[in-house]
Amino acid sequence: MRLQFYIWGMNWSIIFAIAIALILLRVLYLRIKANSMHSESFKNMNSKDKLAVLKECLLNNPTRTNIENLAEFLKSEGISADTDSYKSFMDKQLQLTRQKNAIAEDNELYAKESAWMDSIRPLEFAEAEKSKAEGDTARYIEHSLEGISRLYSDEAIIAELDKLAPLYGKAAKLADSYRDLMDTRDESGADDKSLEALRKKRDAWMEDLLTVDKN
Repeated sequence: MRLQFYIWGMNWSIIFAIAIALILLRVLYLRIKANSMHSESFKNMNSKDKLAVLKECLLNNPTRTNIENLAEFLKSEGISADTDSYKSFMDKQLQLTRQKNAIAEDNELYAKESAWMDSIRPLEFAEAEKSKAEGDTARYIEHSLEGISRLYSDEAIIAELDKLAPLYGKAAKLADSYRDLMDTRDESGADDKSLEALRKKRDAWMEDLLTVDKN
């Protein structure tokens, strides 16, 4: 997987943003191969999980097949997205593999790819808006938090938490703790002990995110 290949050279902010989204998808991703869109295990998933897996497959294994799989799914769901535009990222990545010491450029490219992924909003947000229109605030909050857990970039996560804050007081606390986590990440060393401590703190934040405060 590309994430594993670049883990020692990439900027930690990019690694962390990607890892956040991987937490809920890891088991699914291991079960769904890049070209197995038509497998029974994939067909049995609900639409929001299918989208999450297809995006994850493309981000970590950017192939034409995975672009086509995502495009086919989006078309079936009536979601408009210029999937062909992702091919420019693939072309750039190919160029970078031929260069030495291209870590900074690859970091920038990976950030753009992550932002592209977030432009295709997780379907949990559509469920959230439907619940909000129906006056079901509790379900709106729950679906919004699920959607946030499937975002990639710091900016997108903070923006969605800020949007949720007026209806869900804990969102402001989550945004603050996420910013603290960002600071910890940026100051973290690259040794095993530091990375393990960061992982545990990240996992604790994700667990807190998905634990809905009923008060």
